[in-house]
Parts: sequence; C-alpha cells; structure tokens
Amino acid sequence: MDQADLIWMNGELVAWEDAKVHVLTHALHYGTGVFEGMRAYETTRGTAIFRHREHLDRLYKSAELYYMPIPYTLEELRSAVHSVVAQNGLPSCYIRPIAFRGTGVMGINPLEAPVDVVIAAWLWGAYLGDEAKDHGVRAKVSSWRRISADSLIPHAKASGQYLNSVLAKIESVKAGYEEGILLDEHGFVSEGTGENIYVVRDGVIYTPPQTAGILDGINRRSVIRIAADEGFELVERNLARAELYLADELFMTGTAAELTPIREIDDHVIGDGKRGPVTTQLQRVFEDALYGRDPRYAAWNDVVPVASPKAAA
Repeated sequence: MDQADLIWMNGELVAWEDAKVHVLTHALHYGTGVFEGMRAYETTRGTAIFRHREHLDRLYKSAELYYMPIPYTLEELRSAVHSVVAQNGLPSCYIRPIAFRGTGVMGINPLEAPVDVVIAAWLWGAYLGDEAKDHGVRAKVSSWRRISADSLIPHAKASGQYLNSVLAKIESVKAGYEEGILLDEHGFVSEGTGENIYVVRDGVIYTPPQTAGILDGINRRSVIRIAADEGFELVERNLARAELYLADELFMTGTAAELTPIREIDDHVIGDGKRGPVTTQLQRVFEDALYGRDPRYAAWNDVVPVASPKAAA
C-alpha cells in the first residue's frame, strides 16, 4: 500500500501514522463496521470522484441496516472526502470511508458503542493487475457459498461479512487462480469475492439478480446503464454454474477491479481465451465515463473543488 500523508478521523485530518484505534474497538472484535470503496480519476475538469454521492448514500444505507447512526451528514462526509483527496495531493486514488463501532462497550449488543468515521485515500492500481483488464483473469468457482440473506445482509457493505469473501479469495489464490466466484445458497451464480459478474452469450448480457445474494454494486448500475445506451440487451436472472463455462464472454465489475474480463473459469477457456467484443466495447465506454471523456455520464464525476497542494507546486 502506498502511504499518503493524512487521514480524516472523526472530523479532523491527522497524520497517516497517527490514525489509530484502540485494541478494544468493538468493530475489531465483532466486525461491526460498514465501508465503501471509491476511486478518483484525473479528468479534463480536474480530479473527480466517480459516483461519489451514490457511494456515500450506500454507506448510510448499510449503516442503517445495522442500526448504526453515522454522526455526520452526507454533505459533511462528501466535503471530508474532498479534503482528504486534495490535502494529500492525489490527482487519482482509491478512497476508503468506513464507519464502525468504537471502544467503550464489549459484548454482542453494540448499541451503546460510539460510531467512529474514518476516511483514507491512497494510490492503488487495478486490483487484479493492469494486464488483467486487457487479457483477463483465471477464476474458479469457490467451495464457499455466498452469505445467505437469512443469516446476514448481502445488500450491506459490512466489514464482518467480508470474511466470506476472504475465504473464497484465499482458496482461489492457493489453487493458482486470480479470483473466486461464489454461488448462492441455491447453487446459482452470485458474485466474485469483490465484484459483480456478467455472462455474454449470443450478444445478450446476463447478470445475477439482487435475490442471488449480490451486493448492488455502483459500477454494476453504471454498466447496466451503459449497456442499454450502447444498444445491448441485459437480463437480470438466476444463472446456473454451467452457464459460466458455456459463455461467449465473461467479465466482472467493481470499484477496485473496474471492468475486468475472465478468460478461464475452472480451467474452461471462455470463448477464444481473449477479451471479447462486447466486453471490449463496454470497457471502453465505462473507462470513458470514469475519466470524464463521455458527456453522457458527466454527472457521475464529482470534481474535487479544492486545488491539490502537491499538484499545484
């Protein structure tokens, strides 16, 4: 991880090395936190955070699902994110806001524990590697199933829930793959360890519905809109495991991974083993949206209003 200078903690910018929590922080013991992953990109209008408001809105909704009142307004956090990006002089970066139950209460009932909020940003390249966006990754279907809505809340981006993804990720990496795909409790395709997944067959794009235990990804929403604008038919429905193997193309989306093709899954080569034409077209338009090059999606870019001190120097 590339260290930045400052992190926002509970209303103040503090030095990176001073951004600490107590060892008895409730979230450390019980996973009682919610978070977001966002990216800022260099655009022609300046540094801009992609779909900033939508990410913050999901942060608040995740917190509400876990009875965790965030002690700041959305606009206050939006301004804080701008400050973190600008004061660290980061023309492009990954941004991690997190709200979590702090110290003072131990035990399963967290309701009396304070809610702390932290925002960090740092330089982070493509999550699955820059080459992966061109050549795709090898993935495997994990033996671990995606968390059930009967047990936790897949729609919340909650800290403790990611142990599910951690197990699937470790399993896939140890087996020699770059990514794992989880099935839901019924055996249908759900999502990757940190990405939504899409099947392309006969020119139609298929993606699992929200009832398949997926996180309703911000980039998923973006690609659904882009696919419609580009004239593709996109269908949300349950997908059988074998449909992954029979696909003409496979790809994933996520804030960290952006839009990444899958060239093999469970040692089945997808298509001709290269990024397919539908994936290529969607990836091109999606990246134009990220970098503010497509006026159709200009509203998705939240320009950081404060000049970056380092960039200006």
